[in-house]
Amino acid sequence: MKPGSFVAYPFATISLILACSAESRPFDSILASFNILSEQSPLRDYIMGTPSEQVSTGVIISDVIGKTQNIAIFSGLTRDIDTVSSRLDNAAQNATVLAPDNSVMRNLKRKPWEDPEDYDTLGANAYQGSSGEDRARANLERFVQAHIVAESPWEEGKKVKTLSGNQIWWETKDGQKMIQPANVKVTSIAEKVSNGEIWVLAGTLT
Repeated sequence: MKPGSFVAYPFATISLILACSAESRPFDSILASFNILSEQSPLRDYIMGTPSEQVSTGVIISDVIGKTQNIAIFSGLTRDIDTVSSRLDNAAQNATVLAPDNSVMRNLKRKPWEDPEDYDTLGANAYQGSSGEDRARANLERFVQAHIVAESPWEEGKKVKTLSGNQIWWETKDGQKMIQPANVKVTSIAEKVSNGEIWVLAGTLT
């Protein structure tokens, strides 16, 4: 990946980086040249979806994920990761999307493209230059894949692996659905469609 290659990335990634951090980061100088303001999110044009307990037949996850405003940041990232976007766009492949809501994404202790081990090994310049951008891209892919389960419907207590390879399951505590072992609350099920469901989370799984 060459410096400046983020020009080709969908605006959702740019919006995420701008929304998640006010600090100086290796991509700031690149993003500044685009003259893109955080409040000018392309996701603003999406129509607000209406959650339903009924499965929308003939509709797939990729048709509806961008319409759910409270997960706009995460849903934008799913379009940036080929392994994820291709699955959500395939009616023959079921999935459960475990999407952190916007407030969670904005308040992450570290950015989705950061890994503490990278800083430990490479120092403050871990994400500088073309190799740094490649590293950030790989981290971002793992973050998104960690929130996709290649199964739906997903039964309570059934241990499954996310696309990133992490084993998770869900259980009900005091009437509330919780993703384990991270103990993250599912605040709602935003959509039920022919190839899966979109669950909104009050935390992340990484």
